[in-house]
Amino acid sequence: MNPSTLRPFPISVVAMGPGSQGDEAPDYLPMPKDMQTFAAPYLPENVAPETVAAVMQLLGDFVVRATEAGLDGGATADLAGLPAGVRDVITQSLGFGEVSAFTTAPRHWRVQETAFAGVWRVLEIADDGAILADRLETASIPAVLVDAMQECASSVLAAPEYAADCMNAPALVEEIRMQAAAWQPGDAAHVINLSLLPVSEGDLDALYGWLGHREVSILSRGYGNCRITSTRLKNVWWVQYFNSMDALILNSIEIVGMPEVALAADDDFADSLERLREYLDMMAEPL
Repeated sequence: MNPSTLRPFPISVVAMGPGSQGDEAPDYLPMPKDMQTFAAPYLPENVAPETVAAVMQLLGDFVVRATEAGLDGGATADLAGLPAGVRDVITQSLGFGEVSAFTTAPRHWRVQETAFAGVWRVLEIADDGAILADRLETASIPAVLVDAMQECASSVLAAPEYAADCMNAPALVEEIRMQAAAWQPGDAAHVINLSLLPVSEGDLDALYGWLGHREVSILSRGYGNCRITSTRLKNVWWVQYFNSMDALILNSIEIVGMPEVALAADDDFADSLERLREYLDMMAEPL
């Protein structure tokens, strides 16, 4: 598959911040400079009828499986072996949604929500840039992102050394360690809003250096510009909101399997299936 058939992901494909270069200098995560806006799906002009028919067949079968499976039922459609023209039409037809993500280890995954919430484009990229896997997938969030965090993070993380200017870092570290050890799937998120706490620069440096910014990076534009990154500790995530000037306006740590801001909702997924059916009806009109 030619990578140019997919819109470039709106987040960099290299790791950013602490964790990417040995964690020498804790810092806030930089946001991408060019934010992609919502792109409504459309059917390209001058597409051969046989290509439109192939896309309709694939998407129609996918909608049936997705309806039967539900949001987290794992309905998929393999796109890797399709002709380039068919993949191009699928890419443009499904559009681009609010959430993008990538992983840097143990495998290189790129994830893009389509304009239909709960329907994702999931690709695996080789070190040389070749596309190893390309599929559509239904989920509240693709499992490859959660799996990458679970595989790369540790269940236990020793407390760091504290500088003299630390005030509340020791207490915060112990709270994070305790909550991470106790959290179980299905539990509510435990949120620590650092923006509302009395923390010094030394506290933030200690937390950044201890947790790092690791292998999973997610950008959600549904609630402003929100950057989510995994850490060294399982089920512990940085969740950071930025304004239009790329300034950090809310800095938090969430102990949860996946922060809710990244997840597609059941109601939105039901709407997506209905909109997909309407779109398929629209595609059928020229035929």
